[in-house]
Amino acid sequence: MNIIVDAFGGDHAPLEIIKGCAQAVAEYGIQITLTGDEEKIRSCAEENGISLAGISIVHAPQVIPVECEPTEILKSYQDCSMAVGLKLLAQGAGDAFVSAGSTGALVVGASLIVRRLKGVKRPAIAPIIPTTKGPYILVDGGANVECRPEMLTQFAIMGSAYMNRVLGVESPRVGLINIGAEESKGGQLQQEAYHMLQKAPVNFTGNIEPRSLPTGGCDVAVADGFTGNTVLKLTEGLGKALAGQIKDILYKSTKNKLAGLVIKKDMDGFKKMMDYKEHGGAPLLGTAKPVIKAHGSSDARALKNAVRQAVEFVKGDVNARILTELQALKERGEAQD
Repeated sequence: MNIIVDAFGGDHAPLEIIKGCAQAVAEYGIQITLTGDEEKIRSCAEENGISLAGISIVHAPQVIPVECEPTEILKSYQDCSMAVGLKLLAQGAGDAFVSAGSTGALVVGASLIVRRLKGVKRPAIAPIIPTTKGPYILVDGGANVECRPEMLTQFAIMGSAYMNRVLGVESPRVGLINIGAEESKGGQLQQEAYHMLQKAPVNFTGNIEPRSLPTGGCDVAVADGFTGNTVLKLTEGLGKALAGQIKDILYKSTKNKLAGLVIKKDMDGFKKMMDYKEHGGAPLLGTAKPVIKAHGSSDARALKNAVRQAVEFVKGDVNARILTELQALKERGEAQD
């Protein structure tokens, strides 16, 4: 298996990207193709003693800035490391693509270069978020600010396929993020999506209030991109705030420090469970070939895990499952007509 990786995406590129790729090659027994300035990649690897065994390089002289308009990936930055990687994926030169670069540019580039799966209206970013009872997948995490009810239904199908094939959840519970659990809650979008989801080939359990998400209220949380991104950002911010408060308490006094040593093992386990680096990135669901958006601040461990996610995406044949369920949805609709 060959995974294509954008060597210059993210805050710590290219060093942490190269380190993470070297670790992934050693741990997962795969091949990796790095896209980016070849001279800089080789120089960085040599200066830091990183082996490039199992890693090939395709030269891409440009880097698309995070603040750049996403559509520029198709105009002024056609030779950037992200665009070149997406073109390689579209051409069949690799099995999946990973980038920690601009989310907007990745969504636009993947949609127009790699293209969408047949029948998919819009690809969706699907971050995997930890809870006290295991992770859930949030679809859409911000790629589509405005959505139609049928898009939310497709998000549910795509998220369910990923949770089943990659994370091994049997019959994932799908919840529609809303301001109340009652069927009549929400605006027109939520109310129409509710009725569509009832007829979709997913395990729809009804509306879910955001307060139920951190305690494992569902396995797939469905929302328009505006709502989903708000939930995502609030979750990240609250997690950082709570972690800071716990740290302050444990370091407040000698007595507290001693107590901290007693529960250190449990605290380390909790920290690992809540760490985004354990998952590494968010799949962009609905593209013709697997694309993973790694966190912009990814270090080597996070990047390695993003590559692992790409490998599992391919092995799980998630796209085939999505296509099957979309066809089932279409047939149900035709039968009802």
